[in-house]
Amino acid sequence: MADDRVRERAAWLRRELNFHNYRYYVLDSPVISDADYDQMMRDLMELEARYPELVTPDSPTQRVGAEPAEGFEEVEHRVPLLSLANAFDYEELAAWHRRVQNLLGIRDFDMVCELKVDGLAVALTYEDGRLVRGATRGNGFHGENVTQNLKTVRSIPLTLLGDGPRSLEVRGEVFMPKESFRRLNEERTAREEAPFANPRNAAAGSVRQLDSRVTASRHLDILVYGIGYAENGAMPENHWDTLERLKEMGFKANPENRLCQSLEEVEDYYRTWVEAHHGLPYGADGVVVKVNSFAYQQQLGYVGREPRWAVAYKFPATQAITRLLDIGINVGRTGSLNPFAVLEPVNVGGATVKLATLHNEEDIHRKDIRIGDWVTVERAGEVIPQVVGPIVARRTGEERVFHMPARCPVCGSRIVRPEGEAMHRCPNTACPAQFFELLKHFAGSGGMEIDGLGEQWCRTLIDAGLVSDVADLYALKDKKEELLELERMGEKLANNILESIEASKGRPFSRVLFALGILHVGSEMADILARHFPSIDALARATEEELTGVPGIGPKIASSVAAYFREERNRHVIEKLREAGVRLEQEVEEAPPPEEQPLAGKVFVLTGTLSSMSRSRAEARIKELGGSATSSVSRRTAYLVAGENPGSKLEDARRLGVSILTEEEFLAMLGSTEGR
Repeated sequence: MADDRVRERAAWLRRELNFHNYRYYVLDSPVISDADYDQMMRDLMELEARYPELVTPDSPTQRVGAEPAEGFEEVEHRVPLLSLANAFDYEELAAWHRRVQNLLGIRDFDMVCELKVDGLAVALTYEDGRLVRGATRGNGFHGENVTQNLKTVRSIPLTLLGDGPRSLEVRGEVFMPKESFRRLNEERTAREEAPFANPRNAAAGSVRQLDSRVTASRHLDILVYGIGYAENGAMPENHWDTLERLKEMGFKANPENRLCQSLEEVEDYYRTWVEAHHGLPYGADGVVVKVNSFAYQQQLGYVGREPRWAVAYKFPATQAITRLLDIGINVGRTGSLNPFAVLEPVNVGGATVKLATLHNEEDIHRKDIRIGDWVTVERAGEVIPQVVGPIVARRTGEERVFHMPARCPVCGSRIVRPEGEAMHRCPNTACPAQFFELLKHFAGSGGMEIDGLGEQWCRTLIDAGLVSDVADLYALKDKKEELLELERMGEKLANNILESIEASKGRPFSRVLFALGILHVGSEMADILARHFPSIDALARATEEELTGVPGIGPKIASSVAAYFREERNRHVIEKLREAGVRLEQEVEEAPPPEEQPLAGKVFVLTGTLSSMSRSRAEARIKELGGSATSSVSRRTAYLVAGENPGSKLEDARRLGVSILTEEEFLAMLGSTEGR
């Protein structure tokens, strides 16, 4: 058992080593020699080996990597990590800027420009100043717990410098420096292993290693770009000052960030890096532009899965030249006819490209792309490769002009092009190609997640006449003998598929909405719809006006949802799903009677830090008592609760004449309801 003297020595070594890690990996300004650092590390390792009880989660010795894990647990992000809208030229950037001006009702506002690092987004959670969890972005709502792996990234602080919020989530981009990538591929080639295609793939693969010792050997780095939330501790009221505060707490923010006062300054920053970014020690594919004020960010809000207050201004994409061999047609699950390019294989941005998107017939003719042309192909980040245009000078005269077929290449129905749309569509909702794509979507990840029912078996079930709509899957339990007659279908696989189909009945209502394949309704939009319409019947009854009244839903989505429920075929499928026992409503607790709802109809806004409880707990108490909590002050707001260091919402409340409560008054209000 270690005595007090040994414990104090170990604690001192931990503090010193964490400090020198920060000086070396974050500030790039060491103050001791490598030999002195190594000696302190050896001393700490010896003490911890002799006295295992001295090992702490924030010990620098824990960065070396642990034994292999069996897998990663799923993490739900308390605040979603949403994606950004893209701007590919100055006109699109200016259009974004005008939208922000119009929504805010002002002409000038500060913006922060950050280089868009090409890596893997992660969320780092700190409790009482210690790193307790690191998670991948995943789908934005759920990620993977990769804490042990992220601890090996030496520029991620295990403990915060100075005082910080008791609970803090910091977000950043983990990346592999170009030099580390070069060395890694040299080592893999020497071992006769396939090299990684690009640093981003290498970084993503490294973070998701089950053996964190492998991650530790990859020399990853991080640049933080903001916070998800902060509780019980004051943080600045704007993004720029928050980045500065994060640096004071020991995080590594990009020194190239810039605070800009105008769109012209943003464009100057972008132009500076269009070519210069190639000389950076890490990959970057654009500039992220963010509205600086958090109050303005809250006012702007989100549309779908994208914040209105930020945009990714992308650098010109990586390009290559190859031959366009043919133009094929894919019929999507909503009937859209999607032309695609069949190419001679070519390496573009580290990936071999054989197929590329061509958008639609109008775009093909506008660019004058012909079958047989030599064409320029571009690929930017994870975007699907696309054909930019033809190399006209290399034409031989044998190239052929493309025309969209008059009839669906699958079912033979006459193709239509709805007024105002660029896409041609097959109007036959029973088209086998549409149904095939819909069935894959319905059974796939994010939808009903029916294990074993992949593309091959979806095709087989359709060809065998066992399913003609998605609801027919739930009748397969009575057709097991017919299933077993299918080629390569065994007893075990049939049982697995049937059990998974049965389990899918319990999927959340939002997942069912997504799985139905309604045009323009992705997983995030399905979540929004499910939150505002608690059942399929309520959604089916909603008018377009009611739908557009939901934040994040525009006229196009509203029209598509309403049209879906007008179709008799779709209503028939929903009734079959209902009869099968599929969940078609939200799971909600029974609402308390009105006399137990003392805050019913009252809208609250909280600002500043509460000493007695977290903001999330305060909001939960308000909702438990029948009230609601929003993020911005309006004339509908009944009370503003002002904690320590309140922000601009306090002035908004005063200007609008909203009642302002101190924390003590708020607690008294909650307490006065307990006996009711």
